[in-house]
Amino acid sequence: MSAALPIVDTAHPSFTDSARRIVPLAWPVLVGQLAVLAFSTVDTVMVARYSALDLAALAVGGAAYISVFVALMGVVLAVGPIAGQLFGARKLPEAGRQLHQAIWLALGLAVVGCSVLLFPEPFLALARTQPAVAAKVRGYLGALAFALPSALLFTAFRGFNTAVSRPKIVMALQLGALALKVPLNAALIFGLTLGEWRIPAFGAPGCGIATAIVMACQLLAAWWVLRHDAFYAPFELHASRLAPPQRASLAELLRLGVPMGLAIGIEVTGFTFMAFFISRLGATPVAGHQIAANMVSLMFMMPLALANATGTLVAQRIGADDPRDARRIGWHGLLLALAIATAMGGGAYLLRELLLRAYTPDPVIIAAAMPLLAWVMLFHIADAAQTLAAFILRAYRIATLPLLIYASSMWGVGLGGGFLLAFNTSGLTPSALQGAPGFWAASTAGLAFAGLALTGLLAWLLKTTTRR
Repeated sequence: MSAALPIVDTAHPSFTDSARRIVPLAWPVLVGQLAVLAFSTVDTVMVARYSALDLAALAVGGAAYISVFVALMGVVLAVGPIAGQLFGARKLPEAGRQLHQAIWLALGLAVVGCSVLLFPEPFLALARTQPAVAAKVRGYLGALAFALPSALLFTAFRGFNTAVSRPKIVMALQLGALALKVPLNAALIFGLTLGEWRIPAFGAPGCGIATAIVMACQLLAAWWVLRHDAFYAPFELHASRLAPPQRASLAELLRLGVPMGLAIGIEVTGFTFMAFFISRLGATPVAGHQIAANMVSLMFMMPLALANATGTLVAQRIGADDPRDARRIGWHGLLLALAIATAMGGGAYLLRELLLRAYTPDPVIIAAAMPLLAWVMLFHIADAAQTLAAFILRAYRIATLPLLIYASSMWGVGLGGGFLLAFNTSGLTPSALQGAPGFWAASTAGLAFAGLALTGLLAWLLKTTTRR
């Protein structure tokens, strides 16, 4: 199987032509990311049926893990734009070397991430969790510390395969991981007895144990693919041995990856830290937030998939020295994502009560989540805009200015504004925006600000890069 770049007629592609190029790359990413998100969805649905206390622990522990993992993942994913440009320029061995360097980077970052997960006291202090919940959180994060190295190494594999237009193999491995996760989750959360052999019921920590086992299996499968699939031969990966670290390559990955990771970390923590603050309001509000957050995260997989595909194609066209086609692909991908996001957001708003009942039959938790989903349509559209713009900017290796935009919008407007509204620090907050709805309203405003700022930056960049 050849790894050569497909020949594309890029003279004057229409929106439809661009969509036909984006969708074949986007749908495997979408399916794969839905499988990844299904990990947390399965966790949420199963633990919601186990106990409200464990669901609260899952919300706090999940927010902590995602905050750590996604920031580190963002650094490793710098391999995507770099390898994508090299792939577009048909420099295949050079692109392959980027994967080896990304593996070294992932190993180094795993040490940092595991240390944070094994000592989660800062997260527990921020959430002010009850002792019973805190004990569950520690067990959950302790198990996930063993999952993190495998997850980051697989991220390097995923970023490289996306860059070389081969997302289907990643999708297949992610679906296989989900198939293994479901029965393991059930056995470890609720317990299992087979004759004299018994697995105790771990509750929320069982989710972390299952994830650690699944991530290790997924990584082994990815290693096997690299060794035996002929597709990778032109990249000279020699997957049976790892090339030594190269200072120049690692420095290049870090120059792009650190601001990428910080930006993604700010974006995610601006949302996940809501769980820490909302947990101060009690177990029921944070349980309602956990379900609403999972639903919005599920919807986010669509713009994320389109952003991955669009960013990949833009990076490849930059490497092929075709800036005009890169510009068209970028804009068409943004428009496609906004159109789909509008339809999805409207549908989720209209069906929000039915969707919530699919998560839990508890009317108290449903009542806590309902006002949060009133923001879902605007939230999702703004989320799609900022995601597409950010990924396209990364394809041009621009990540520092977006980092500043994310800091002001996600932390300043979203998290800071949400705290002021939710806890009524000024005494002027309307009752409808006090509590968890205040965080969601401010988060929506922060996403809208980020979407407008990043899209404006992208418009300026594309205008300047095509002046020739």
